[in-house]
Amino acid sequence: MSPRLSALTAFRVLRQLRADHRTVALLLVVPSVLVGLLAWMYSGTTTFAVVGPALLGIFPFVVMFLVTSVATLRERTGGTLERLLTTPLAKADVMLGYALAFALVAVVQAVVTVAFAVVVCGLQVAGPVWLLVVVAVAEAVLGCALGLLASAFATSEFQAVQFMPAVVLPQVLLCGLLIPRDGLPTVLRRISDVLPLSYAVDATTALTRSASGTGDAGRDLLVILGFVVVALALGSLTLRRRTA
Repeated sequence: MSPRLSALTAFRVLRQLRADHRTVALLLVVPSVLVGLLAWMYSGTTTFAVVGPALLGIFPFVVMFLVTSVATLRERTGGTLERLLTTPLAKADVMLGYALAFALVAVVQAVVTVAFAVVVCGLQVAGPVWLLVVVAVAEAVLGCALGLLASAFATSEFQAVQFMPAVVLPQVLLCGLLIPRDGLPTVLRRISDVLPLSYAVDATTALTRSASGTGDAGRDLLVILGFVVVALALGSLTLRRRTA
């Protein structure tokens, strides 16, 4: 694996992404719009303070998963990936390059979304705001890593989208958004313990509810990063040159 080749791949992806204004809007604007809509819906109540922190991570996670899986699959079906892999570029360079590119996008996305939630929507954060941004970035990168992994098993863009109910929705249902994870049946609670989005929600919730939640959020953040590394490693092993 070559850091230089990974950086060149990331630069190429970012250059292509910059020319796709609709995707840029989807990545940077839609999460904030959804957070704002939720805050508007629950204005005058305490509901937004309860569910808002979790959604700061869920919305970027879902958007990054969708965009990354479709974009990667498009490169493979279009033959771009096949041409790249005839060069000295290794599969690990491709995966790391994509991860770096979308991680940079995730940083901007997280800053915009968290700033909008805190400044415009009035979300109260007991812990440090910068750490909430870091957790939101990690959640978006997690969506990117899982999207890269899922794209390896899809043969069309439609199939890539179909992975959302299989990969994303179970995590949303069991992450603690709808019901606290401690209140889940034993089997479902154990399943939620091995789902990465559960730790993302735990981290954002800890930061917004208590100033002493920084340590818990830090531990959850390490778990999320571990899932990211595993997903990228598996993605590089399953990456195919093109879809048959």
